[in-house]
Amino acid sequence: MRALLLLTAFAMTAPAAQAQPYRWVDEKGRVQYTDTLPPASARNVEKIKLHENAIGRQPSYELTRAAREAPVKLYTHPICTEPCQLARELLGKRGVPFAEVVASEPDKLAELQKLSGAADVPVLVVGDQVEKRLSAEAYDRALDSAGYPR
Repeated sequence: MRALLLLTAFAMTAPAAQAQPYRWVDEKGRVQYTDTLPPASARNVEKIKLHENAIGRQPSYELTRAAREAPVKLYTHPICTEPCQLARELLGKRGVPFAEVVASEPDKLAELQKLSGAADVPVLVVGDQVEKRLSAEAYDRALDSAGYPR
């Protein structure tokens, strides 16, 4: 009986453990998150790596606190391919949750220009810090000062 219960529990959790989350941009420039393979028309497809700790797939206390106190936004544009992808990868390597703002609409573009003084992307915003330079050192400095764990 015990073996049957364990087998049933394993069978129910196995599909969830196999699900691979994806992040991608649709044809309208919107960022999408799914646990199924994106359509062929998807751009900037990324497999999301979930980090586990002793409790399971939960962020650390430091990461949760930093994200609450200094949320991260990354301003991009649909025609920004390699530099914007590099910016996403730099944040992904540190496991930093971020909101991507695609500055293709006039209101988002105006928001970007107000923050950075230009329409150039990518632009990283960590809390109230604005980082216009795309470099691992600059991103790490901004994230470190906001308390994001490495």
